[in-house]
Amino acid sequence: MAAVGATPARTPQGPGPGGASAGFLSPALVPGPGEADEEDDEEQLAEIHLCVLWNSGYLGIAYYDTSDSTIYFMPDAPDHESLKLLQRVLDEISPRSVVTSAKQDENMTRFLGKLASQEHREPKRPEIIFLPSVDFGLEISKQRLLSGNYSFIPDSMTTTEKILFLSSIIPFDCLLTVRALGGLLKFLGRRRIGVELEDYNVSVPILGFKKFVFHLPFCLFSVLRTHLVSIDQDTYSVLQIFKSESHPSVYKVASGLKEGLSLFGILNRCRCKWGEKLLRLWFTRPTQDLGELNSRLDVIQFFLLPQNLDMAQMLHRLLGHIKNVPLILKRMKLSHTKVSDWHVLYKTVYSALGLRDACRSLPQSIQLFRDISQEFSDDLHHIASLIGKVVDFEGSLAENRFTVLPNIDPEIDEKKRRLMGLPGFLTEVARKELENLDSRIPSCSVIYIPLIGFLLSIPRLPSMLEASDFEIEGLDFMFLSEEKLHYRSARTKELDALLGDLHCDIRDQETLLMYQLQCQVLARAAVLTRVLDLASRLDVLLSLASAAQDYGYSRPCYSPRLLGVRIQNGRHPLMELCARTFVPNSTECGGDKGRVKVITGPNSSGKSIYLKQVGLITFMALVGSFVPAEEAEIGAVDAIFTRIHSCESISLGLSTFMIDLNQVAKAVNNATERSLVLIDEFGKGTNTVDGLALLAAVLRHWLALGPTCPHIFVATNFLSLVQLQLLPQGPLVQYLTMETCEDGNDLVFFYQVCEGVATASHASHTAAQAGLPDKLIARGKEVSDLICSGKSIKPVKELLKEKQMENCHILVDKFLKLDLEDPNLDLDIFMSREVLPAATTIL
Repeated sequence: MAAVGATPARTPQGPGPGGASAGFLSPALVPGPGEADEEDDEEQLAEIHLCVLWNSGYLGIAYYDTSDSTIYFMPDAPDHESLKLLQRVLDEISPRSVVTSAKQDENMTRFLGKLASQEHREPKRPEIIFLPSVDFGLEISKQRLLSGNYSFIPDSMTTTEKILFLSSIIPFDCLLTVRALGGLLKFLGRRRIGVELEDYNVSVPILGFKKFVFHLPFCLFSVLRTHLVSIDQDTYSVLQIFKSESHPSVYKVASGLKEGLSLFGILNRCRCKWGEKLLRLWFTRPTQDLGELNSRLDVIQFFLLPQNLDMAQMLHRLLGHIKNVPLILKRMKLSHTKVSDWHVLYKTVYSALGLRDACRSLPQSIQLFRDISQEFSDDLHHIASLIGKVVDFEGSLAENRFTVLPNIDPEIDEKKRRLMGLPGFLTEVARKELENLDSRIPSCSVIYIPLIGFLLSIPRLPSMLEASDFEIEGLDFMFLSEEKLHYRSARTKELDALLGDLHCDIRDQETLLMYQLQCQVLARAAVLTRVLDLASRLDVLLSLASAAQDYGYSRPCYSPRLLGVRIQNGRHPLMELCARTFVPNSTECGGDKGRVKVITGPNSSGKSIYLKQVGLITFMALVGSFVPAEEAEIGAVDAIFTRIHSCESISLGLSTFMIDLNQVAKAVNNATERSLVLIDEFGKGTNTVDGLALLAAVLRHWLALGPTCPHIFVATNFLSLVQLQLLPQGPLVQYLTMETCEDGNDLVFFYQVCEGVATASHASHTAAQAGLPDKLIARGKEVSDLICSGKSIKPVKELLKEKQMENCHILVDKFLKLDLEDPNLDLDIFMSREVLPAATTIL
């Protein structure tokens, strides 16, 4: 039982039973913020709930992200009947649920049916929710938007001012978007996302509306030129841009996956969660916007200068204190703020001020430094100053609740002083009470219990057996606890009237101060959101700069007039970390170097690595990163297509070769003159002649386009493609091979790309490395030579003799098992059925 009190005895004695004592016992409270690790909040899995409407060839999209309690919307955008743009949005944000109108046309119905049937979808297929079409009405949607309770809008705003403010954020002229927003608000209110256990008058927290910028891929509408580079999921997988693996710790298996060996994994050195989130977003949205790319590279190059390394490390340390501000603001909106939240917010704001002061000393010619210097306003100092002056962090952690520092509220200070002085005062009161009690009672104490008040506590006497024995004249019996009887006396009632419920009064007043402090912070939530945006951008660029310094990357340059890529001594960013030595290779595609590169060479000579290297260097340049090459010039690239590895899955219901064909068909149907196409060993999944014919047909189709042919890199072991001259001769085609040298029976790989055509695949050498028996390898080489020379293939004599002897032994065994004395034995039948066929086989 929580109490504070004192116990006098009838005779002086030392501490112990019956002795005088005074002290505090902590009141029982709900577990507070001190028990929670602030990093646990960062582990929470965010959920996204998307609302979409499709009408007359246009999409209206809005979604709610629980990680930052923000609603994102995309202005009305055109989409193809196959809803490719919607599919791309779903691939990027992976919503938990998809809300739409029950009244839909055939295209949307077919699309949603297909989406619901994708059992293999990662992380898992979304829940499809249909709401009545009346919930998406235009006028009712506008009313929902304008009547919403938003913490980012000051209460002092009039209705007219609120409408004008929202009109500056939400495009009310985009009717589909407005209807989608209205339907989303209806869904959030019905499901009560994030406030399922709260009182019904607590609304879903919405901390802001943001425009969801999603550029349309070029292949959707040829009239729309955009800056987004189109890359499909197969390409992300085969290039190992992302790679998820099960977590090795049994304690974190349920929390999801971890990043394996991937490009994202080696470049991600972000110190805050939101920096990592932004880096992943940049990886999913490579861009051709040269202004944006060069602004990222300028920051990276600045931090790579030797004189700026100390500044980069200092900024990186400060970024480690930028925590999950949206989650804290959400808790403030719901009045669920924890002590750890105040401490985290305090460190975040002061770290942001440190970032601002540091960036003000950096060149303002760099846009990011200028933005941080200007937009990290004095509101941050005001927030930090308020929290630092009001919140008692040590006291709050000790009491597991929000407490304030001294000299903030004189009334609270006075009540705390009284509460602290209670033990001595109550000891004196207990002495006076003991004088009026029965002489059989050896001691008593006066205690204070929050919510109950002051009570007189006496030990239970041996004679007090029944409840009726507890009655004492002049005292009101309350309860029995731990062999102690608790009563109200005239003095304790007087104390209740005089002092009141001190503990609860203090808590109530401190809670009121906390609410006022929350209102001050929420009124300045906009600057905190901007801090998160700019700090995460700085975090990403510092991460890329750190990787560039450690791995020896260089700055790429962009040439919009160059249709292709030029790479000097490029390296595969992942393979160079795994191999003891790595041989760099140069690449030049476009202009007089041709647009179609046909690469032949022995197995295991590095053809696939070279293809992936070209794709990865190009990708890194398109996200604004330094690249693993001495020099790199990247032209206009609008898409990267690959056919390198078959992503097999039983749930797809497709054969391996069919999956290969789908990947190539996607490139054939969508690649433009600005696209990069990487094809490795296409055609090997079917008959050799058919596979060769398909490969040749695909390449001839692209070559027929002339100057508008995509940039194509093809690695193949179909040497007949060159030997039979299946491709037209001309400047568009260039033949490359991987340099090797035969040293006796050994084949030495140089892993160097050079012009020319391989004469053999040297499969026998690879087979020997794999550990196949020498006999099998020799026989395979013999058959290959016979096929190449057009001669008939004869069986191996040694194997034939072994088979003949085996048949002879079988025949002898059967003969010895015959019972010659059996009258039913017919030797003629035995000869015709067993001996003659066996003899024919032997001969």
